[in-house]
Amino acid sequence: MANYRSMAVRATCALPVFMAGTTPAFAHHMEGGRSPETFSDGLLSGIGHPVIGVDHFAFIVAVGIAAALAGRLWTLTITFVVGALAGCLLHVAGVTLPVAELVITATVLLLGAIIATNRELPAVILGVLFAGAGLFHGWAYGGSILGAEQTPLVAYLLGFTLVQLGIAVLAGLATRWVIVNDGARRMEVRLAGAAVAGIGMALFIGNVEGILFPGVV
Repeated sequence: MANYRSMAVRATCALPVFMAGTTPAFAHHMEGGRSPETFSDGLLSGIGHPVIGVDHFAFIVAVGIAAALAGRLWTLTITFVVGALAGCLLHVAGVTLPVAELVITATVLLLGAIIATNRELPAVILGVLFAGAGLFHGWAYGGSILGAEQTPLVAYLLGFTLVQLGIAVLAGLATRWVIVNDGARRMEVRLAGAAVAGIGMALFIGNVEGILFPGVV
């Protein structure tokens, strides 16, 4: 049983690292930059966007881990998902959020660091963080659906909502399983947080360099 738990947390930790090592050509467009035109296009694009964007994927995994550690897996996960849905609708409505990519990578770094340092924040504070981060992550999702008709738009919203919920809940359940009978396993969960924080740090620095040296990076 201990071996299975160790494998579970290693898989949770390794997933964001694996995603960081990949550089898909269309990190924020499953349709290669083309706006989805059908229900299936919208659904597939919505499912794919949170998975192929390493910043989003790492944060979603971290949401599940942190929510499970706080004992509010479903409540906090849904809070993030609703925030992301609202953020996407803001983008579709033409609202611009400032320095969105910088904020997104900062949230990845912050939440990873919270897990890695074993900070036990109140559920309310985590809820505020998840909702606020969700707005920015969701706003970024909105760029893939701009100009689409209602049917692919609804499918897109459905797709990315379900995939985020699924990833976060699975990460949270894996976290619970790992530490339920062995508190010492929390250290391994913290390593997963460190991996997420490392991804966030690399992406955050890249965004800062892009702002400071736009002609170089």
